[in-house]
Amino acid sequence: MAQGTLSGLKVAILATDGFEQSELLEPRKALQQAGATTEVIAPKGGRIRGWNHTEWGQEVAVDKELQSADADEYDALLLPGGVMNPDKLRAIPAAVSFARSFFEADKPVAAICHGPWTVIESGAARGHRMTSWPSLQTDLRNAGAEWVDEEVVVDGKLVTSRKPDDIPAFNRATIELFGKERQAR
Repeated sequence: MAQGTLSGLKVAILATDGFEQSELLEPRKALQQAGATTEVIAPKGGRIRGWNHTEWGQEVAVDKELQSADADEYDALLLPGGVMNPDKLRAIPAAVSFARSFFEADKPVAAICHGPWTVIESGAARGHRMTSWPSLQTDLRNAGAEWVDEEVVVDGKLVTSRKPDDIPAFNRATIELFGKERQAR
């Protein structure tokens, strides 16, 4: 994607300790290279720690604590995976409410790997064609989504992918979807 494609777009990245490192860092870098401003939103301030496949990874600075974040200030939402990260977030009512706000406002959302757990908890999975880490397929079907095993799926204003290997396709689809939002503004 050309640099500046997302210039002026502000993207919230909702995450907490245990996010899959590559699923936050690589999409964030791609979004920023395309011109978007990104902010990491987390239930706590300071830093959150990533998970790098089988062990703890890098820490990332939190830009804004969840309690002071307002979804109205953002144009799009990124939900990285990792097992721990979305499992913790879906148990935090403020995190679920924050994610739900993007769906209610018809803003684009990108979720990868286990990130769709937050989509499920927000009540927004119903009626969507989605993909995820394979172990979430029953959860997504039970939530009313159509689960498919594809590297990236775009359904309306929702883009989903399965795993770190899908990040290049996920990044392209996310930038394209978020770019349509920028053009619509």
